[in-house]
Amino acid sequence: MTHNVVYKLSVAILALPLLAWLSGCKEKADARLAQPPEVEVVAVEQRDVPIYREWVGTLEGEVNATISAQVSGYLKTRPYKEGSMVTNGEILFQIEPAPFEAALAKAKAQAEEAIARKGKTALDVQRYTPLAATEAISKQELDDAIQADKAAGAQVDSAQAAVQQAELNLAFTTIRSPVDGIAGLAQAQIGNLLGPSTGPLTTVTKVEPIRVYFSVSQQLITQMAEGMLAQGKKLREDPDHYEGPALELFLANGSAYPHKGQVRFANNVVDVTTGTIRVVGEFPNPQRLLVPGMFTRVRAMMETLTNALAVPQQAVVEMQGHYLIAVVGADDKVTIVPVKPGERVGPLWVVEGKIKAGDRIVAEGVQKVREGATVKPVSQRMAAATTEETKTEEKKP
Repeated sequence: MTHNVVYKLSVAILALPLLAWLSGCKEKADARLAQPPEVEVVAVEQRDVPIYREWVGTLEGEVNATISAQVSGYLKTRPYKEGSMVTNGEILFQIEPAPFEAALAKAKAQAEEAIARKGKTALDVQRYTPLAATEAISKQELDDAIQADKAAGAQVDSAQAAVQQAELNLAFTTIRSPVDGIAGLAQAQIGNLLGPSTGPLTTVTKVEPIRVYFSVSQQLITQMAEGMLAQGKKLREDPDHYEGPALELFLANGSAYPHKGQVRFANNVVDVTTGTIRVVGEFPNPQRLLVPGMFTRVRAMMETLTNALAVPQQAVVEMQGHYLIAVVGADDKVTIVPVKPGERVGPLWVVEGKIKAGDRIVAEGVQKVREGATVKPVSQRMAAATTEETKTEEKKP
């Protein structure tokens, strides 16, 4: 036997185990491919599902009073503290009152003078009347005295009105808050010359309670109105006795505001550019946590669907305008069932169709299944536990 033949036999002998191993790997791969795909399943839940609607709202004070000067003068003092809570009638600004006190004293003196003249003309009429009756004086003199008395009376009225105006001007030098609320930044400093044309000095905003403004579609407004009429309720009733849904408010950081609110009223016109109606809600604000100008989320529970069927949203597949769910039967075979989707509530989707509570549906791995295919169902809880065990094992040395 030559050296070349011996070499070929040796290679053939060594290759036999390798061929056997490769053949075994192929058989194992084929076996794995033949196994049914593993999918995660959940049971269809039947529950009462609350339906919420949510909007973006803006907070505003119930009253936003703009404080301005009514008379001209130099600002003497500013007793209030910016950003503080002020009460109705509290002094915010004090204009120098001395010129107005002098004007009031002058007006009062002129009024006294007019009253004195009126007294004289009244006496003249009283004296001339009997004299004219005896023709001791002419009728013309009596008529002149009567007209002079009437003119003196008009002067008295004018002088008294001037006194009232001077008193008002003096009162206007003390600028007070018209409501209870939070006073804003001062736009004038001590010594500034103020007047009606100066512009706003500050604002006082009533924040207890506080209002939230948000826009609701006209379709939803109509739906709500029809629902209220069906329940025998009246529309556009007294806002203090409004029977609409309670409001919930969420702050910018996502936290829920602890107090519930209510709808006070809706605007009487539809915004033609957006097709929405502006709605005004009201919330108590005892801790002054809510500040005008804040953007918030407003939510209201519109209704509760009784005994609704809820499934995870990822379990519903849309295909050419149809919505389908893969139901796993007792024999682990898949049946594709069409459903009619309804409201989405968090991660769930309310559906209607030929399914019932307790049916197993494919929640993960929908792309692996087809009608009539056999699958290996694993519940989501079990899958989570398996994943956790895997993580634990991976940490072991």
